[in-house]
Order: sequence, then structure tokens, then C-alpha cells
Amino acid sequence: MNTIENVCDYVISSVIEAGEGLNNLKLQKLLYYVQAWHLVFEDAPLVDEKFEAWVHGPVSREVFSRFASEKSLYSDVLIGDVRSDFTPASLTDSQREHIDRVLSVYAKFSGSQLEEMTHREDPWVKARNGCEPWERCSVSIDENLMKEYYSLRLKA
Repeated sequence: MNTIENVCDYVISSVIEAGEGLNNLKLQKLLYYVQAWHLVFEDAPLVDEKFEAWVHGPVSREVFSRFASEKSLYSDVLIGDVRSDFTPASLTDSQREHIDRVLSVYAKFSGSQLEEMTHREDPWVKARNGCEPWERCSVSIDENLMKEYYSLRLKA
């Protein structure tokens, strides 16, 4: 298992180097999908970080806290936001390959498009059960449900 910080920095580097735009909203959703698909393909989480069912979709509280003082939801995330001591070698080859596969599918979407996608998917919807669309919610999204839901999507 790796840290959410290392995965975050790798995602930032990869998306920007690929020439795609990246804001805080999009970063959060990409991290969520990286975790979700790792649960499916590896039968284990990539990071020991739970995603919460916030108003704008799944959010890692740790990553949110990292950027909270300097970035809003729609602020650009730039290569300068990568920690200076980060190296891609912090992740294994198979972890980087997994992240790259997920990014090849999801990085082309905007943060708003990814938000809309997660809002139609059972893991986020069920975690927010009983909450109004505008209400704060810090319920963790169930990783077993994530694995089950995305496994079924893979088979479809």
C-alpha cells in the first residue's frame, strides 16, 4: 500500500505532463477512481485513505487539507504543487501502471464531468443516503461497495 500523497503527486505530474488541465475538483475524482479500480483489479486498496461523500463527489480529506489554504474547488493544480521530495519511484512499477491505465480513461474529462459521473454511481449515492444535494456529508464511501459496483461495470 502507498500513501495518498505519493499517488496524488504522481497523478498531478502525469496529468499535467500529458497536457490535460487539472483543478482541485478533477484531482479528487481521479484519485477516487484510481482507488476504486485498484479495489477491483487488485482486490485491495492502493492507499489507506477513505473517500468521503461530499457535495461535489468523493473527496480525500487528507488531499483536501493539503490544498485547503491555497486552493478552492476550481483552482488549477500545477506541477509546482507536487511536493519537492516526491519521486515517481515512490510507487512501484505496477502501481504506476495501474494509475496510468485509470488516467488514460478518466483524465480527458473535466472536474465537472467527473463530478457528474460520480453523482450517478451507487457508492457515492448510497453513502449520501438521506442527505439533501446541498448538505454537508462526511460519510466514508464503502470500499466493499466500490469494489462490487465497479466490478459489475467491468463485466457490463
